[in-house]
Amino acid sequence: MTVSTAPSPPTQRTLTFRDAVREALELELARDPRTFIMGEDIGAYGGVYKATAGLLERFGPERVVDTPIAEAGFVGTAIGAALAGKRPIVEIMFMDFVLVAADQLLNQAAKLRFLSGDAVRVPLTVRTQHGVGAGTGAQHSQCFEAFFAHVPGFAVAVPAFPADAKGLLASAIRMDDPCLVVEHKALYPIKGDVPEGEYLVPFGQARIVEAGDDVTIVAYGRAVHIALAAAAALREREGIGAEVIDLRTVVPLDMETVLGSVRRTGRLVVVHEAHRNVGIGAEIAARVGELAWGDLRAPIRRVAGLDMPVPYAQPLEAAWLPQPDDVAAAVRAVLRST
Repeated sequence: MTVSTAPSPPTQRTLTFRDAVREALELELARDPRTFIMGEDIGAYGGVYKATAGLLERFGPERVVDTPIAEAGFVGTAIGAALAGKRPIVEIMFMDFVLVAADQLLNQAAKLRFLSGDAVRVPLTVRTQHGVGAGTGAQHSQCFEAFFAHVPGFAVAVPAFPADAKGLLASAIRMDDPCLVVEHKALYPIKGDVPEGEYLVPFGQARIVEAGDDVTIVAYGRAVHIALAAAAALREREGIGAEVIDLRTVVPLDMETVLGSVRRTGRLVVVHEAHRNVGIGAEIAARVGELAWGDLRAPIRRVAGLDMPVPYAQPLEAAWLPQPDDVAAAVRAVLRST
């Protein structure tokens, strides 16, 4: 008699978010010879955030390609390579600069499968960095994930933890359609357990990172850490149980996990760093209002970046950014409204 056994879980190591990104890139480059990386300063310099350090030495200049400061040009080149059978990974060092390549990304890469009647695919992965906290000002701090969520054709991931940084990026690289993986600049130094070897995190599966019964807090990227800090303070000081959901991807959007939580708690707070106006939080609030209005016991609250350009001065930048106290105040407000 043959007894089947479950596979042993992968070995976990503690890695920084940065090293988890690098490991995903290294493993995918080694696994599939069709993959290559291109972008500004990613080769000899190792990337402005050092997420590609050492890859040029291992894989050579034909697969780790330094480009001129010309986003529209090298993104267009990557799209052409994808149509020719390659699997390019493009790094755009600040998310603000995706606007320079917006036509290539949103009018070309996102639509070519549709325009060709499914005759061609564009297996393009774009890595980029967003967010405030480094004093980089109004042109190097913006969060534009809602742009890509609005235009059909791109999958969009915004990891909050090192393991997801590795697993979501690997999944993106293996997709046959365009993917955007957004990494927050402030998260690169954080550490966490990361599975060794091949590791994939599917798109469209949110994760409950803190259980609670009183209110649901939905966030993604660095805002997950802000939400967790608020939830810990509320639980410790006031006995409020906040359930925190990390979306992990905003396209596809896992509304089933969100709705399941809201139907239990009856209350919802959405947190993100991007501008409040017409953001991902507004979309989530609208869908919950449509699909779970009978379960809500209080109005939905959004906590987000201010609707003004990001200031350069660090005290002003901190005032612009949502803080744990802002999230806690929103939670108290929905509880009072019940």
